[in-house]
Amino acid sequence: MLALSKVTQGENGLALVDHAEPQIGPGQVLIRIEASGICGTDIQIYKWAPRMARRMTLPRVLGHEGSGVVVGVGQGVNRVKVGDHVSLESHIFCGECHQCKTDRAHLCVNTRYPGVDIDGCFARYVVVPEQIAWVHPEPIPFEQAAIFEPFGIAMHVCNEGRGVASLPVLVSGCGPIGLMAVATARALGARKVIAVDPIAIRRRAAIELGADAALDPTTHDIVAEVKALTAGQGVEVAIEFSGTEPGFRTALDCVTKGGEFRLVGAPALPIEIDLTRWLLQCPTIYNIHGRRIWRSWDQLWALFKSGKIDLRPVISHVLPLSEGITGFDLIRKGEALKPILIPS
Repeated sequence: MLALSKVTQGENGLALVDHAEPQIGPGQVLIRIEASGICGTDIQIYKWAPRMARRMTLPRVLGHEGSGVVVGVGQGVNRVKVGDHVSLESHIFCGECHQCKTDRAHLCVNTRYPGVDIDGCFARYVVVPEQIAWVHPEPIPFEQAAIFEPFGIAMHVCNEGRGVASLPVLVSGCGPIGLMAVATARALGARKVIAVDPIAIRRRAAIELGADAALDPTTHDIVAEVKALTAGQGVEVAIEFSGTEPGFRTALDCVTKGGEFRLVGAPALPIEIDLTRWLLQCPTIYNIHGRRIWRSWDQLWALFKSGKIDLRPVISHVLPLSEGITGFDLIRKGEALKPILIPS
């Protein structure tokens, strides 16, 4: 079968290779992939970021955002059956560590990932542990089902702390997950949603998905604009996705005293923090990692089926798997939001 893989170390190193169809083992399911999304983690692998380089064995079939149909089950599988439509949860959790045993499997200390530690879903077939196959209560378009995994992060961050209902919210960084957070915050009843991103295509999508304002940090004084949009108070919730030091600092500066700062995108290098100012501002800090398994999934399904959220504006391109490298190039050039790959 054709598979989009990381085959050599260093930047790029991607290739379409002929890969043997995977074989099912005990506790595993075989999925015929119908759609997969290119994620920011895949871009990090493309760039050969150090944390990926330390753990990956090459060649490796990439991809962890996927949807498809179960076509085979291994010994001991009892929750998933042949014919089920599924999306992939990317965290292969151990079930044995302290975090797993205390309802925090999304923080499992032994987490492994498809497309990193095992072969992923940029192929026609993938084999994964039954534990990460989320069964759809009813079929939906595979292209949208493929991005339920990142949608779950948006759901998690919007439900953390006091939630977002009736609150002014800032979303700093409008990549695909940031855009889904804009849509989720709007659907969950945020009083005002302010998006910030330097890329025009992302700002346009943020408005389409429900943002009241979409600001360019290269041309606007973001703190002043946010204060103007919130009667001088700042936002009650700032969600930082950009992973940049300016984005981090600006988002924090936009939080009203005693508000909430929810960190998703981690800066590549350490940042100095003035703790005296932090104590005077008194923000509550939430670090967001992944989705709550399976709570976030049940919540996102209910919101999706309610019709209050539409994931289609996030999907900028649908490409055959054979053009998968083009999808990476589009993201790197700032010309794509979420490319979806179809292994037809």
